[in-house]
Amino acid sequence: MEDNMKEELKSWATSIAVGIVIACLCKAFLFAPMTVFGESMSPTFEDQDRLMISKITSIERLDVIVFEAPNMLEERYIKRVIGLPGDRIEMKNDQLLVNDEIIEEPYIWGNGDDKFLGKITEDFTLEEMFGVSEVPNGMYFVLGDNRRRSLDSRNFGFISEEIVIGEVKLRFYPFSSFGFPSE
Repeated sequence: MEDNMKEELKSWATSIAVGIVIACLCKAFLFAPMTVFGESMSPTFEDQDRLMISKITSIERLDVIVFEAPNMLEERYIKRVIGLPGDRIEMKNDQLLVNDEIIEEPYIWGNGDDKFLGKITEDFTLEEMFGVSEVPNGMYFVLGDNRRRSLDSRNFGFISEEIVIGEVKLRFYPFSSFGFPSE
């Protein structure tokens, strides 16, 4: 009887250890949880929202990504990819133009003061800001959805694809907002 108990405990311990190793590997290479801090992505994501990010996705325009902050150690930012390598970006009269095509941005509306305080996003071109006409190879141009309160590529420049941690795939808290993010 005692041998059966030892075998049962050994079996449980092995199963738990394997589970922990698998969970650690998944977090390191496949997906990871993240908490939003601040209001730069409002109204899409609010302060203290809990998200799940995928580390094995290809990044496309308008995806929301998490990356290592290029201007601060040990910090992570969450922003929306506006420009991919080779894209020409211009903001004119609150209209985003990518490669001379207007891109609708419904996610920037809803911050409360949108219509009353003038422009949401100041006019710019990449040429004016950085002296280049296109997003360089291996780089992204990112903006926060809350344009008036976001530290983003307008402030720190392009971000390298090497510092991207992953793409936001799921909001799991608060439970009332549980679901997959939409554009």
